[in-house]
Amino acid sequence: MLLPDFFSQALNGLSYGVLLFLLSVGLTLIFGMLDIVNLAHGSFYMLGAYAGLTMIGLTGNFWLALVAAPLVVGAIGALMERSVLRPLYRRPPLDQVLLTFGFIYFFEDLVKWIWGGRIRSIPPPDVFSGSVKLGGATVPSYRLFVIVFGLVMAVLLWVVIDKTRLGSIIRAGVFDAEMTAGMGINTGRLFTGVFALGAALGGLSGVIAGPIQSAQPPMGASILIPALIVVVVGGLGSLKGSFVGSLIIGQAETFGKVWLPGASMMMIYAVMALVVLLRPQGLFGRPLK
Repeated sequence: MLLPDFFSQALNGLSYGVLLFLLSVGLTLIFGMLDIVNLAHGSFYMLGAYAGLTMIGLTGNFWLALVAAPLVVGAIGALMERSVLRPLYRRPPLDQVLLTFGFIYFFEDLVKWIWGGRIRSIPPPDVFSGSVKLGGATVPSYRLFVIVFGLVMAVLLWVVIDKTRLGSIIRAGVFDAEMTAGMGINTGRLFTGVFALGAALGGLSGVIAGPIQSAQPPMGASILIPALIVVVVGGLGSLKGSFVGSLIIGQAETFGKVWLPGASMMMIYAVMALVVLLRPQGLFGRPLK
């Protein structure tokens, strides 16, 4: 592989990695705090893409869609947590798995009913519709925007979660929800807020991914496996783990499609297996008891 081609694929892997980060960071916080196995998390990604598509169709403004669509998906996530998931907190994990697995098909059929089953393209904003020369390679401007946007969001999330009182409460809830409740924190509202935040981040990644991958009903289910692998690789409840794991998996899958087109998924499974063998808790997860 020539150096410009290698550089171009590395940028593709980086842009895919930051999309995975926006999706997986909400998933790992939900797993870590609520102990909810939310297999429908990829559906928030799909709903974000279609909500963004609708908003762009109504207003012609990509930036408005980038703000409004995650809010809509976050509200759907909050409603889902309060109405159907909260009664399952003390139920066996299998109940959660079955319920959230069913929501995958519910949301997918809902999208087909409202928008139809055909693939729809989300146009990028005009300012990022061209390409630039970088490192000898021609790179779409929008991919560079995705990379920068994802890195900025990673920094903002790090500041909020590691440097603010709200972040301290969220981290406390992730590590010990019962102790957090004992300190007078309203864990019910906290759980709903974290679930809504995770859903909104999933919706945000769907809007961002739309101009690259287009919007189609199966996109939620297909993105779920890489996001779950990121959680396993990075470690449960770890923002740093989600970020590093996403970048690793993004590069592994991207170069896997180049080197092993017929078995690209094998690359990310190999990475996951290696991490699980060496560090069962993930790269930055809590040590297993």
